[in-house]
Amino acid sequence: MILHKLLSRYAKHRDDAVIYLLQAEDAIRWIGQNGVGLGKETSALDLGCGHGVFGSELIKKGCRVTFADEENYLLPEISKQPFRKINIDKDKLGALGQYDLVVCSNVLEHLAKPYQFIDAVQELLLPGGKLYLSWTNWLSLWGGHEFSPFHYLGARRGHLVYDKIVGRKRKHTPFENLYPTSIGGVLKRIRQNRNLRICGIAPRYYTEFSFLMHIPVAREFLAWNCAILIGRSEKQ
Repeated sequence: MILHKLLSRYAKHRDDAVIYLLQAEDAIRWIGQNGVGLGKETSALDLGCGHGVFGSELIKKGCRVTFADEENYLLPEISKQPFRKINIDKDKLGALGQYDLVVCSNVLEHLAKPYQFIDAVQELLLPGGKLYLSWTNWLSLWGGHEFSPFHYLGARRGHLVYDKIVGRKRKHTPFENLYPTSIGGVLKRIRQNRNLRICGIAPRYYTEFSFLMHIPVAREFLAWNCAILIGRSEKQ
């Protein structure tokens, strides 16, 4: 469990690089525990990479990593690594190639067409490949991001109430760069794809309580962030 570490760090330093490092290290631990080999034979894609912290940690494991996002904001120490520019909502995912492991961390809730992404993700995976998908679902305590818990007042109203009461500048606006999603809806979409299978699911910041993710409705509120390991079938 790393939730307490993240909250402590956020309280003292807000949204800094160490928080993303803690998240990446713990997620890689969970991926390994679910049987994904990480080493020099592993090709990986850090999709929606931001500064590339997650992919940087995979490089330390020996993986051959490609980074992809709308713009190149990679950290100086990894600035020479392969980078591909892509708009996930608009561009063809298949143009990025295929990989043993694709990481898409804290991106899905920012996509206008999240189900379109799930339908197409098999194009990124080699046979037997895995996708690590992690995102903040709308009904989680952090569903509204910086204007939480006002998001519980609704996607059309919550952020406006936040503006009037708190008055602090915010980065996210519903249906512009933050979109309501549900764990149940994402799971249903994955299961509708015969080429994909769910290999593991857990609340990202307290993976020891994975049983929570098997309780419909309750999981929408109890998972601060949902992590799913999705596999592509060996044969298509």
